[in-house]
Amino acid sequence: MSRLATKIAIVTGGGSGIGAGIVEEFRRQGAVTIAADVTFSTSTGMERYLDVTDESAWFELVKDVTKEHGPLSVLVNNAGTAGFQPLDELDRSEWDRIVNVNQLGTYLGIKASIPSMRRGEAGSIINISSMFGSRAVPALAAYQASKAAVLGITRNAAITYAAENIRANAILPGWIDTPMTASQDRRLNEKFVDSTPMRRGGSPRDIANAAVYLAGDESAFVTGIELPVDGGYLAQ
Repeated sequence: MSRLATKIAIVTGGGSGIGAGIVEEFRRQGAVTIAADVTFSTSTGMERYLDVTDESAWFELVKDVTKEHGPLSVLVNNAGTAGFQPLDELDRSEWDRIVNVNQLGTYLGIKASIPSMRRGEAGSIINISSMFGSRAVPALAAYQASKAAVLGITRNAAITYAAENIRANAILPGWIDTPMTASQDRRLNEKFVDSTPMRRGGSPRDIANAAVYLAGDESAFVTGIELPVDGGYLAQ
């Protein structure tokens, strides 16, 4: 399998869940793939520590990857966090925590990666949003706001860099079986799955397959899209 044989990729949140699934599939498809995550203790090799809210760390990571492997081909902004509070119960510190990881981290990743992609005269930015970035549900205030912002950032990047052959697209996962969702209340998970037309959740591999398509040359004329991988949730 070599759909990504010439690609150099960074995947944030690559230590578990959706991110780990994307890393695994990218490598299987031949891409040199650096997994970045706050759970890693090292800053060298194919697994690197990264706090996505740290601008200087972002630029250092991209500089190191470009020096070691060549210009960056693919950035997957996957690192994310969630919270379930409604607006009137949401502390400012919790709002900042969620928005900083989900929204600020996406912005900083794009900002740091564009110069390297320009060197390679091409690039694919894949931002992981959520079905809840497009559809409202009660509570989830900061999470929804930040994931909706990711869609806006994606559209802006798509039209801003299209003439430079740098594409930007978003994936909107539905309920996916990951360590994060496993830690949620069982009744909440059952509610999400029951409201999915396919009556089941997805796996990290489902999101990884979509990311492979958007990362590769098969999607060379695709930019600015919002791709639901949600078992039909957003079609309702």
